[in-house]
Amino acid sequence: METLKNVRVGSRVRVIRLNGEGAIKRRIMDMGITKGVQIYVRKVAPLGDPIEINVRGYELSLRKTDAEMIEVEKI
Repeated sequence: METLKNVRVGSRVRVIRLNGEGAIKRRIMDMGITKGVQIYVRKVAPLGDPIEINVRGYELSLRKTDAEMIEVEKI
């Protein structure tokens, strides 16, 4: 399965599953990233960290380590 970390800029994806446990998983869910939500990857910093995405109508920056825990499928 593909993770959000590997998605190209300009792609739209749907969240399939959130990996991780406890506080990390809760923090990702509190940002609005839940199963079934659509994400648009806006840009990636020159060194690859952070990744800027659009989710639920707002912009969000994620670390690569957090993006690695989000399994997605292309729409």
